[in-house]
Amino acid sequence: MKRFKSILLVCDERSVHDALINRAIRLAKANGASITLADVVEAEPGELAKLFGALPGPRARDVEFEVVKFHRDRLAQLAAPIKSEGIETSEVVLQGVPFVEIIRRVLSHGHDLVMKGAAGESEGQSLLFASTDMHLMRKCPCPVWVMKRSQERQYARILAAVDPDLREQQRIDLNILIMDLATSLSAADGSALHVVHTWKLEEEETLRHSGIGRVAKSEVDLLVDERRKSSERGLQELLVSYPADGSDREVHLLKGSARELVPELAKKLRAELIVMGTVARTGIRGLIIGNTAEAILNQVDCSVLAVKPPGFETPVRLEDSAAPQMRSVSL
Repeated sequence: MKRFKSILLVCDERSVHDALINRAIRLAKANGASITLADVVEAEPGELAKLFGALPGPRARDVEFEVVKFHRDRLAQLAAPIKSEGIETSEVVLQGVPFVEIIRRVLSHGHDLVMKGAAGESEGQSLLFASTDMHLMRKCPCPVWVMKRSQERQYARILAAVDPDLREQQRIDLNILIMDLATSLSAADGSALHVVHTWKLEEEETLRHSGIGRVAKSEVDLLVDERRKSSERGLQELLVSYPADGSDREVHLLKGSARELVPELAKKLRAELIVMGTVARTGIRGLIIGNTAEAILNQVDCSVLAVKPPGFETPVRLEDSAAPQMRSVSL
């Protein structure tokens, strides 16, 4: 599946690694996509010159120029092996708050995938998503792929977390996107694909044990059974468009809380990538990430491909039409 055409590869010093670059190269080749390498100087244009204003003459401006040049030269070195593969490649140095400038770049240049290494890990340690990673997974309008440093060249196990609901078109569209990405990546890597959906009857315990509810046990059992059947129907309808065709695939329909069961299943399976949605709804600025998604992200120790439903609106805005040219240095 050729879904991606313009990949933004975030290459800050804390998170870039060989597995990330190799995966970006493979993805670009498979999709016929271009790659833009980006780094961010965490200071607005002119801010460094002000900080070093005590230096004599034009030295303060020179310092800022040298800082940007250092980042530019570093990106050029990282880009060289990508260009040698015949991939259309460019580099850009952004200035400002990292996640804000990355999202503004997506908005202004139409990138359809952001890739970066997980900034909150080091060799031999567990993953802890850093602030920039979380902000991007919450607020970036295009899919965001945050990769662990210790990944192998190919994934052995991919977990797709879905939440089908036949009554909500937004959920249907989001689940289709999750499955499109998970199945195509699974096919490309020859990996086992696990699809998980959790369900529960809200307030079941209250209905069973509260004297206020006054609901018979048989009635609660009936409600639970209907909820399970509804979840099973939604999952089956979603998966009918994705036949296994002999591939290694397993479906998990689990009763309970997604925030508990999805991380537990990922750990049990030793999943190396989770493909999941990270918004509860769209159309309301500021309401970006669902509480369940946040809880899952805070517990998993593997790479994550975070996606948004069609129509998602980021709270980040371009200041004006000239902003991208004023705030970045492209090569």
